[in-house]
Amino acid sequence: MRDDNPQAVRFEEQRSRLRAVAYRMLGSMTEADDAVQETWLRLSRTDIGEIENLPAWLTTVIARVCLNMLRSRKTRREDALDPYVPDPIVSADSDASDPAREIELADSVGIALLVVLETLSPAERLAFVLHDLFAVPFDEIAAIVDRTPTATRQLASRARRRVQGATPTAPDRDRVRQRAIVDAFFAAARGGDFDALVALLDPDIVLRSDRGSLPGTQIVRGAEKVAANALMFANPTSQLRPVLVNGTAGVVVTLDGTPVAVMGFTVANGKVVAIDALGDPDRMARLEL
Repeated sequence: MRDDNPQAVRFEEQRSRLRAVAYRMLGSMTEADDAVQETWLRLSRTDIGEIENLPAWLTTVIARVCLNMLRSRKTRREDALDPYVPDPIVSADSDASDPAREIELADSVGIALLVVLETLSPAERLAFVLHDLFAVPFDEIAAIVDRTPTATRQLASRARRRVQGATPTAPDRDRVRQRAIVDAFFAAARGGDFDALVALLDPDIVLRSDRGSLPGTQIVRGAEKVAANALMFANPTSQLRPVLVNGTAGVVVTLDGTPVAVMGFTVANGKVVAIDALGDPDRMARLEL
């Protein structure tokens, strides 16, 4: 895009927000970037002088693009039994101490929320994301999903109940406390201390491990079962690089300098309530690490 193109300049001003909308709608950074590019192509073919409110117009366009992409997916994860892990956003652990980055990270959407969003219908997901996360009025959303404002409000309400039911406890916001718990988790796993591991885990913890077509893809529930898995897969030859995964404490696991997995931890009330581990080689290769 040329810097002297007014259309391009104004679009770039909205790019980060559009990418945020698309990521929450799709749970994939690759697909989000595709949606942003498609939105730019549509703007480039439009007379910008005829657009009264460019941010609203762009939001409508990218929402429709994402809705079509969701509807074209072959399956939807109805009961969240699929161990699919959404694309994580990985950033340096030091960003948490940077006031400017802290503001940006405060708006991060957790992996746990993205997992729940995967269980919603495309229309429910769009209504919830646009209204609850981006404060788009229901009458504007209604035009996108081809429903009445009342019906659209009901879509968002159903989605909200599903989200609240799946995430009843708010995650801890103290990243220093998060990091201490994550460090203790790996110390116990590598030390073979089963009891210490169980003590760190919520009784109803969920471990989602997505390795693509590789063995080890699974979903495990319960503190003792997750602790047993942690002991089984604790590799003393791997290196752990502390990072933030969607704004919370996590690690990048490397072997001989090559990233092989990203692990995000959700901590609530001082316990690990969810672990999301992405080890699919194809998806790992596309991540910004």
